[in-house]
Amino acid sequence: MTRIARLLASAAVVVCTAAAAHAAETLTISSWLPPTHPINTGMLEGLVKMMEEATDGQVTGEIKLGLAPPPAQMDLVMDGAADMTIIFHGYQPGRFIGTQLIELPGYPGNAEAASVAYWHVQKAFLDKLDEHRGVKLVALTTHGPGQIHSSKEINTLADLSGLKTRLGGGVSAEVGAELGLVGIQVPAPKVYETLASGAADAVAINMGERTSFKLNEVAKNVYEMPGGFYRGSFAVLMSQERFDSLPEDVQKALDEKVFGETASRMMGAVWDQSDADARAATEAAADNKIVTASAEDQAAFAEMAARVREKVLAQISAAGIDAQAAYDMVMTEMTAAAGN
Repeated sequence: MTRIARLLASAAVVVCTAAAAHAAETLTISSWLPPTHPINTGMLEGLVKMMEEATDGQVTGEIKLGLAPPPAQMDLVMDGAADMTIIFHGYQPGRFIGTQLIELPGYPGNAEAASVAYWHVQKAFLDKLDEHRGVKLVALTTHGPGQIHSSKEINTLADLSGLKTRLGGGVSAEVGAELGLVGIQVPAPKVYETLASGAADAVAINMGERTSFKLNEVAKNVYEMPGGFYRGSFAVLMSQERFDSLPEDVQKALDEKVFGETASRMMGAVWDQSDADARAATEAAADNKIVTASAEDQAAFAEMAARVREKVLAQISAAGIDAQAAYDMVMTEMTAAAGN
């Protein structure tokens, strides 16, 4: 019995040692959005689940809110205060040029198709810019078509001129200038109070944020341009040092099964579901109204969009990228996806 006890004790030590060796690595994931926002409940929680499944539980994540303001998220990861985060490129004017490519108006299709095309064009063209240097690029995504949500009734493109509008930066600011909007820049979580206080009359944002930021209460009118006025560029980033600290087999599993196109597609699909749900809620609200731009206004905006596109592509070309080829790649992929 003594010999058996010793054998059992030795086996227990081996089991405990093996379990310790495979204890889950918990990644701290920073988010600046409200707890119920789809980025948290759908995208980041979805990413955690995907990482757990791909690594057989060796990697998990914990989402932490309020660690830093939106513009500081990338630096937060570079400084080691968080392992992962999601950023909106438009919050850091001048830091990102190539990311504006996906924000241009005029692309057909939904956020899922745009997010996949975005990842592909990043690998084919934009990696050369190394705009996310110092961190590991995990995924890229863009929300669905951005529209104008206002406290005032808007029926024509001309009604937008002089409208005090929250713009997120990036291409939305360029489009706002073309439309004659008076741009106000505040982080997305501040949209409700900015509109409620009268500091802004409108916000340019995707349809899904009507639910996330309770716009049905303070921006009861939607002026919708088919295809959108713009899109918004986001990236999920990870500390390169933290990634390199993981076992090689875990790194391989994450790179092959989660990071890149797979995570980007998942995030785009979450945006699309959010947009669909918010549209349904807006249509069901008796005091909310959606006005679709007339054919005449669509044609007028197409001319504005062309000017914005020319300006942005020139900036990307100046950075050393074949901007036209990159744009054509995104347009081709999204047109094909929209046709399916």
